[in-house]
Amino acid sequence: MWLQGSRRLSSNGRLWTAPTTHYLLKSNPKMSVADSVPSRMPLEPKVTAVAPLDTDQAKWIGLKQIHYTDQDGKKRVWESAERKTRGASGIDAVAILAILRSKTNAFPLSTVVIEQYRPAIDKFVIELPAGLIDKGETAEQAAIRELEEETGYKAEKVTESSPIVFSDPGMSNANMKLVVASVPMNDQLEMPDSKLDVGEHIVKRVIPLDKLNATLKVYDEKGYVVDARLAHLATGYDIAQRIGSGAFP
Repeated sequence: MWLQGSRRLSSNGRLWTAPTTHYLLKSNPKMSVADSVPSRMPLEPKVTAVAPLDTDQAKWIGLKQIHYTDQDGKKRVWESAERKTRGASGIDAVAILAILRSKTNAFPLSTVVIEQYRPAIDKFVIELPAGLIDKGETAEQAAIRELEEETGYKAEKVTESSPIVFSDPGMSNANMKLVVASVPMNDQLEMPDSKLDVGEHIVKRVIPLDKLNATLKVYDEKGYVVDARLAHLATGYDIAQRIGSGAFP
């Protein structure tokens, strides 16, 4: 089943993208996870040129050479990248795990993820809603704002907020927090409009939590890239479910 926002080939072989919204796998009990994932990538955008960039010309990222002494007393040198946007909070960004729940159990416990083109790898990436923290914001305030901007969903409350974590400490000091937000709905799944800035191209997807890991694997098979943090979360949830049911070896 294809809903708005899906990318697919039309009958004449041309690629098209319907207006952005989202899908829920329970809509058709006979539909497989594979059927619900777009099978082709858009012809655009694409990387057209790549060139070296001097640190003093970079607007968002800086490079540092770090001199340190290791555990054996040996002097070593390390290269590191860092964001230039970090504010007084000391936190670069926030990722949001939104828990979508029906008060009448009209749809399964779900979350929302986004598809977004990332020029650094020239592919569409499946990831959690996320964003940088604005000046004067807490991570939790930024999470509520970013969730509504990227997906249209308004969080009722923040239920969890992680410690500061680092995404790739071997290469960068970039850090973030994971914020879990509760998005209850009175009955059926609601489909609010996103509030994207000019130049933002984001497609949102609502996926039942118990189908998340399987859906991400299908995305990977069809040429998308899955963000490592989302993949780890989905794998952990899947393992926890199997342990709870006694099915984990």
